[in-house]
Amino acid sequence: MNRYFQHPRHAGATVVDGGHTRFRLWAPSCDTVMLEVEGHAPAPMARRKGGWYECVFPCGPGARYRYRVAPDLAVPDPASCYQPDDVHGASMVIDSGAYDWQYPRWAGRPWHDVVIYELHVGAMGGYAGVARDLPRIAALGVTAIELMPLSEIPGGRNWGYDGVLPYAPESSYGHPDDLKALVDAAHGLGLMVFLDVVYNHFGPDGNYLAAYAAPFFRADQPTPWGAAIDFRQAAVRTFFEDNALYWLMEFRFDGLRLDAVQAITERDWLRELPARVRARTEPGRHVHLIVENENNDAGLLRAGYRAQWNDDAHNALHVLLTGEDEGYYGNFSHAPATALARVLAEGFAFQGETSPVTHLPRGSASADLPPDRFIIFLQNHDQIGNRAMGERLGVLAPQQALRAAYGLVLLCPQIPLLFMGEDWGSRRPFLFFTSHTTELGRIVRDGRRREFAGFSHFASLETRDTIPDPNAPETFTASRPCEAERTAPDHVAWTAFIHDLLVIRHRWIMPRLSGAHAMGAQVIGPKAVVARWRMGDGAVLGIALNLDEAPVPMADAPEGRCLYALPQAAGMTAGSLPPHCVMVRLTEVHDE
Repeated sequence: MNRYFQHPRHAGATVVDGGHTRFRLWAPSCDTVMLEVEGHAPAPMARRKGGWYECVFPCGPGARYRYRVAPDLAVPDPASCYQPDDVHGASMVIDSGAYDWQYPRWAGRPWHDVVIYELHVGAMGGYAGVARDLPRIAALGVTAIELMPLSEIPGGRNWGYDGVLPYAPESSYGHPDDLKALVDAAHGLGLMVFLDVVYNHFGPDGNYLAAYAAPFFRADQPTPWGAAIDFRQAAVRTFFEDNALYWLMEFRFDGLRLDAVQAITERDWLRELPARVRARTEPGRHVHLIVENENNDAGLLRAGYRAQWNDDAHNALHVLLTGEDEGYYGNFSHAPATALARVLAEGFAFQGETSPVTHLPRGSASADLPPDRFIIFLQNHDQIGNRAMGERLGVLAPQQALRAAYGLVLLCPQIPLLFMGEDWGSRRPFLFFTSHTTELGRIVRDGRRREFAGFSHFASLETRDTIPDPNAPETFTASRPCEAERTAPDHVAWTAFIHDLLVIRHRWIMPRLSGAHAMGAQVIGPKAVVARWRMGDGAVLGIALNLDEAPVPMADAPEGRCLYALPQAAGMTAGSLPPHCVMVRLTEVHDE
């Protein structure tokens, strides 16, 4: 038993000893609250300062309970650690310190070691299913897995962004101790584990907070998902700060990815969170906080967040590979190579310029930041699953151009991310899926089809009706990894290709990444760029990329040792860069 890893929480159920549990609930909208433990008579909870209610009750781990917040309403604990009967069921008391950790001294890995593999736990068979696949993922050269959100969702099929109980790991995937076993097994293989957390909204089914804690939300700040969460409230700030520490301390996650932080209105809370987290985690432990942020707020990266998902990098590369220009790709369709060059040299493509799509300014200056503050990818759950048909790049882009793009993504000094199935070149879709009630499922299906009405391919009702129903079980089934596909010869060859690139990254890039900075990037053709970085040891890394079908002149080619070239042609530096080509060279200090 390892109680060292517990940390005090302000809300929820905490085991005091084997036969007693303390319960605390923030319910400022209530005059009275009763604790209802199954098999026992209801017990009144004492009202404390600031709208808090609490009591100590003679029950222990395994007890199921609810809070009676109104004569006609009993609710699960908003800080429930386990919901065996889904979002509307009773919460269960869990002894958070009962799991016996096999690798308690694991301290994580430094950021320059990171190669991320994003995955959906449910699609891979739950916590045990992911754990079984860890040796294969580690052998690929990945050093961190990133789990899509795990907060309890309605039903068992969901991306996770409809979670309503942020402390309860999704019960359809397994028991909380099964999740701890997954994290433990990953650490034993040298893998870090990151978790995607959603602090900007709650899902539409099973969120009872407004009934007993109306100040949790602010009606004057709408978001795409409803009223904004009110981070001006001390109890709300504490609820989410405790949540971050809960995952990091009790489950030993190595980092968190904060979803869509542009929807969190109180920026001071966001800026303070990294320091607060690090002050309460063990000295010497590597803890990495990542953001997704449509606003490109570089200030957060200076405030202690390790990195941001670099959507600008993805969007520029996607346009270069596919020629698509609808939706947000319209921001990059005019000069995608120029956008890519700026991404490689300065981090963000948009640093305050006006978006051609929204006609609003976007982003802030980022050129002073090191390249490892940006996470680069060709695919992720959003960029695949937010497409109407969930297509992967493997069915959208020329294969040789796609291979060249991977040479850039996996060997440049930004931190690379792969999505589940990308490592074997999966051509199966990853669709948006849910398991809502029939009525809510219909609303989500129809709303999703309306969203695509502005795209040329789905302009007619007939074509929109071909968009898969998110609530249909077969939509989830179609999105699951397929073993037969992964082990097919051409996909095995693709895995070897990705592995070989990561071997190069481990040997030549990772040891030099700390202290690296960009030296500049130039556009040399309609779909071609050359970029250079001064690495931490003084070496110069140069990458030339041409995603066009025609060769481009290249007067100033990267020099030094050739780390990787595609196609493998000796004459690439003789004045031109071939079609669908990437060249990666390193000039070490003693070579200059």
